[in-house]
Amino acid sequence: MGDSLNTELLPNATEMELPSSRSAYATIRGAFSILLNPIRIGKISLFIISIFLFISAINLMKEGAQGMGPLLQETLSVTNAANCLGFGWMFAYIMMSGSPVAAAALSFFDAGVIDSTSAFAMITGSRLGASFIVLLIGFLYVLRGRNKTTSLSMGLLSLSVTATTYTLGFFLGLNILKLGTLDHVQFHWETLFISALDTVFLPITKLCTEYLPRWVLFILSTGIITISFSLFDRCLPKMTIKESYVGRVSRLVYRPWVMFTLGAAITLLSMSVSISLSILVPLSTRGFVRRENVIPYIMGANITTFVDTLLASLLMNNPHAFSIVFVEMVCITIVSILILITTYRRYERGMIRFVDWVTSSNRNLFVTTCIILGIPLILMRF
Repeated sequence: MGDSLNTELLPNATEMELPSSRSAYATIRGAFSILLNPIRIGKISLFIISIFLFISAINLMKEGAQGMGPLLQETLSVTNAANCLGFGWMFAYIMMSGSPVAAAALSFFDAGVIDSTSAFAMITGSRLGASFIVLLIGFLYVLRGRNKTTSLSMGLLSLSVTATTYTLGFFLGLNILKLGTLDHVQFHWETLFISALDTVFLPITKLCTEYLPRWVLFILSTGIITISFSLFDRCLPKMTIKESYVGRVSRLVYRPWVMFTLGAAITLLSMSVSISLSILVPLSTRGFVRRENVIPYIMGANITTFVDTLLASLLMNNPHAFSIVFVEMVCITIVSILILITTYRRYERGMIRFVDWVTSSNRNLFVTTCIILGIPLILMRF
């Protein structure tokens, strides 16, 4: 990989010929074919195991959440939306993943430990904390001798885009939840779906509940759900820069709506925002994408990252759990589309200026890192 971003390799957006719709479709289809093929028996087996562990973990987490109530409410004083936001944020830092934390938020809500607004806040915090993993990967690239500005830009963009869109979506979502505007949107086959799953997984849950304390169940389920996501990641075919058609895809990065769709689609297929956003770091260091082109990509990825949480909400057999996640997705979608339609270029310049300021000196980087780590701790004190 190159040590710096070679802008000479990237044609100017105004001087290059944009591809036709047909060539754009062929390029994206070629890129996705790497994710979809080849499908091997071993990967199918891993996929089945990962789904089995995921459902088992959700069932155990529902039981274990009841035993975590005193710790959450009395010891950690997590009793309102503000400190639930901070708790979910910090919990995601510790787990280095937002999905287990979001599932835990739904489990706490289902067990009556927190209310709907607090669960909504905790899920929002989990996504804010999860975006830190991209910045961490950037730090690792810096330690390997890569250019600091290029390596850290993608992580900082991921953090800043996620923070701005989710903050706006958070306040919008709180109002929608209070009004109950989207409560009527439900999956009507949910009861039949849960009944079929209970036949297989209920005996496992009962056996564990009989022999293990509930707080142990919660810790165990958190570990199992993390393993299930790790196994699912291994199901995906390996994709290298040489074989990923990224040279052709780079001609599409000047179309914000194409990048928005691409980010949403790749995250939907991989069910991991960590994968879809983390690949931006090596692509940036190779000079295939520039930071100003990935903002819509990050927006799209931040919407479909809720697919696994949406599945977890269905396993709760609680209609309000589904509503919480659905409202989150709708709000982030609304905010992202409004930005793309109305103030995208101004928003883009603001994000780039912020990244330039942070990477301009080690002092600014240190201050920003302290703020990123300190905000969730402050929120937990409210």
